[in-house]
This record gives sequence, structure tokens and C-alpha cells, in this order.
Amino acid sequence: MYKRILVAIDGSETSEHAFDTALQLARDSDAQLQPLYVVDNPLMAYDAFGYDPTNLRDAFVEEGKRLLADALARMKHESVAGVPRIVDVAPVGEDISERIRISANEFNADLLVLGTHGRRGFKRLFLGSVAERVVRSASLPVLLVPGRQAQATVADAANPGQTEVAAAAHELPR
Repeated sequence: MYKRILVAIDGSETSEHAFDTALQLARDSDAQLQPLYVVDNPLMAYDAFGYDPTNLRDAFVEEGKRLLADALARMKHESVAGVPRIVDVAPVGEDISERIRISANEFNADLLVLGTHGRRGFKRLFLGSVAERVVRSASLPVLLVPGRQAQATVADAANPGQTEVAAAAHELPR
């Protein structure tokens, strides 16, 4: 099956769900897992008085270190091999999706796992979709894992009233 799995994490609930899925796949496949945290360096007004862009980058790096330390601890608990990695987006001409794709190639991944918020319409247009851009440019299989909230919304839409029925059945005395 898969031997080298890369999973992008960013601290969101959606990426946590993607990490859970990738961890289970890696454990079940005896695969190496590489959690990846991408530091984005958005272009800002560098001439603004008192603005030091290194402070923002340092905060991103610290957050990435914390997230990757948690991921590594969970990997060790599950006996999953791999080394987490922090990477920076190149200052010009690169975005997060491109950096994820490049990192997957550098890791020689045979599966890329990403969380997706499942945004539609105006929100997707306005906010963009890293996952969509990765899928469009990837040369390897990509597993998109919807957030738990998106899964619940889809399940509720597919089975209206089922959640209430299941909850009521659970509360019945035996």
C-alpha cells in the first residue's frame, strides 16, 4: 500500500482530523509519516513604522514547533516512524499549496493527506482553497479529509431527522 505519507498540518480542527486519518493509515500500512507545517510569509507593508516581519515569522515557527512536537509524540505512541518538518514558503512566486507539493516530492511521498474545510460559493472564492490548488497540481494521490463539522453537516443533510432519532433511541431506558 502506501509507504511514505505526507500530511499537512496547521493547527486547525480540520488539519487535526487529517492528521488522525494519516496516522491511522501509516500505522495500518507500516508507512513512514511526515507531518508538514508550512510557514507562510505574507507580503506586508515592510516600510510601516515599527513593523518587524521576523516577529510574525518567529511566531509561526514557534506554533509549528509546538504542533509538530505534539504530532511526533502521537506518532511515537502509535509506533509510527517518521520525522516532522517545518518549511517556509519562498518569498516570491510561491504559495502554501506549491510548497506542500514541493515538500511531498522532496519526501518522495506516495500519498498526500490534507484537511479540507469544505467551503463553497463566495467563501471559497474569497478565501481560496489550498487543498484544491494542491489537488490540481499534484502528481501523486491526494486524500482530502473533511473536517468533523463538514462531515456532520453532510450527514445531517443526507439524513434529515436521523440525528434526533438516534439521540432519542440512545436515551430510551433498557
